[in-house]
Amino acid sequence: MSAPSSPAPPRVGVRAAFFEASLPVKVVLIGVLINKLGGFLNLFLVLYLTAKGYSTEQAAAALSAYGVGAVAGVLMGGTLANRLGPRNATVISMSGTCVIMGSWLYLPSYPVLLAAAVLVALISQLYRPASATLLSDLTADDRQVMTFALYRFGLNLGSTAAPLIGLGLYYLAGHRFTLVFWGEALVALCYAVLAWLTLPAKSKAANPQAEKAAPQTPGGPDGRRGSGYLAMLRDWRYVLYLVAIGVHSAVYVQYMSTLPLDIKLAGLALKWYTLAVSLNGLIVIAFELLVTKVTQSWPMKLAIALTLGSLGAGVAIYGLPFGPAVILCGTLVWSLGEIIGGPATFAYPGMVAPPRLKGHYIGSFQFMFGLGTAIGPALGGWLLVRLGHGVWPVLALGSAVATVLVLVSVRQPGVAPAGPRAGQPAEARLPSPT
Repeated sequence: MSAPSSPAPPRVGVRAAFFEASLPVKVVLIGVLINKLGGFLNLFLVLYLTAKGYSTEQAAAALSAYGVGAVAGVLMGGTLANRLGPRNATVISMSGTCVIMGSWLYLPSYPVLLAAAVLVALISQLYRPASATLLSDLTADDRQVMTFALYRFGLNLGSTAAPLIGLGLYYLAGHRFTLVFWGEALVALCYAVLAWLTLPAKSKAANPQAEKAAPQTPGGPDGRRGSGYLAMLRDWRYVLYLVAIGVHSAVYVQYMSTLPLDIKLAGLALKWYTLAVSLNGLIVIAFELLVTKVTQSWPMKLAIALTLGSLGAGVAIYGLPFGPAVILCGTLVWSLGEIIGGPATFAYPGMVAPPRLKGHYIGSFQFMFGLGTAIGPALGGWLLVRLGHGVWPVLALGSAVATVLVLVSVRQPGVAPAGPRAGQPAEARLPSPT
């Protein structure tokens, strides 16, 4: 006689996911939004340097250096999240950002500005793996996807509003950058104080008892052997997932780099590009949380594969004879896919990681996503020069490869033992070590 099947996990609403969360989770979710609202440097770096009399090439080099620092910061943040705990990692990140941004207007030369751009990008990104690790640690398994949907909502809303706020501060200061950079320093300082007062000093990832109690998932590493990123690399399925994410983000970023160039080459009005970008922002901000109420109970493999596959389908549509309808329809397709599995894509690393390696799993995910977005524009531009409008089928093929890798690599996170009620924090449901 077969055992009765376990009931499907309940669907968690947006209000419940936020208001029933612990105080540290609320602080992280609000802090991500606040931090994004104050992220002005990468938006105004080129304008600031050219206004100071530096060349366009020097400004572009500084922006590239900033991108390198940001990617490295995420990778380092994965280690700090485990070794120092989420509170200390966040305080170090935000305090360092405050100091550098507060002194930015007084840096004397281009080499110093270039070094400061790398350093502030690196330091400002250290908090991200710590924040995501804390969210994963303090959120019940059946609320992980919805919580990361709220996390993405803060990221997207902050990224959308930051340029408007920064521009307002620029005009308020009389076409000067004083309030822009001091505003970013103040935001970082406020978040550092808030993190020190409310976030726990240590996370479950640093708790060896939790490590012993945590069940090992098929295909994963033995969390008690080795440490750091080398231990994570023994999880071959997760490594394949990281490759898929890197390819996916390299294709995803093409809507910000290759698409406007192709539209310009086709002689179409750039207003259609503006409308496409606005369409994506509207869909993600307005509908992702609502859609996640339904998709949070879907198998991880299905939700993530639909996201990556939809991007490939949307990019393939761009390859049709160009026109406004093609641009808008392609954007609509991959935007709908983004809201189906975007939260699951972000939640997955923390859900399959051994507790002691959770910061490294999350940090490597964010690193690969950032690496793809850094490499993607150069790759797309190179393909556009050689293939012209034929660049889009090649990029769609990349998304197809990434989707296959997800289907091979993604495993359903382990189910906690039956008994405790839904909504109980994940660490409280672990069995006591013998």
